[in-house]
Amino acid sequence: MVQNVLSSRLLSKNLKIKTYRTIILPVVLYGCGTWSLTLREEHGLRVFENRVLRIFGPKRDEVTREWRKLHNEELNDLYSSPNIVRVIRSRRMRREGHVACMREMRGVYRVLVGKPEGKRPLGRHRHRWKNNIQMNLQEVGCGGMDWIELA
Repeated sequence: MVQNVLSSRLLSKNLKIKTYRTIILPVVLYGCGTWSLTLREEHGLRVFENRVLRIFGPKRDEVTREWRKLHNEELNDLYSSPNIVRVIRSRRMRREGHVACMREMRGVYRVLVGKPEGKRPLGRHRHRWKNNIQMNLQEVGCGGMDWIELA
């Protein structure tokens, strides 16, 4: 539905970016603080964001004078906001901080800190929310710290 608005030549690029930030992004990122993303899902979100950012249109090459699509790096430079995966990670870490401040009697805290019992199915272990917290902390540079004490 919004694709017609984003592809319209009557609207300025600034208005299209505001539409993306105020309408599309909140819908896509609703509840992202609780997501446990796989690499495939992260890739899909980046592809989605790059497709939306194609509203900047093609660029004329100065040497050959031909039109070409913008590369993903050029799109990110023009948009000048953190990519969608970084936004998800920051919201997830903010939520983790709120959960860490909760008491041990709260269900959310017990689910996050508790250890599941019983047998797991065969195959590779699934990533838990706690594993994603540790991976995010390693990316920030706080890999060896306890995330509850850090919060």
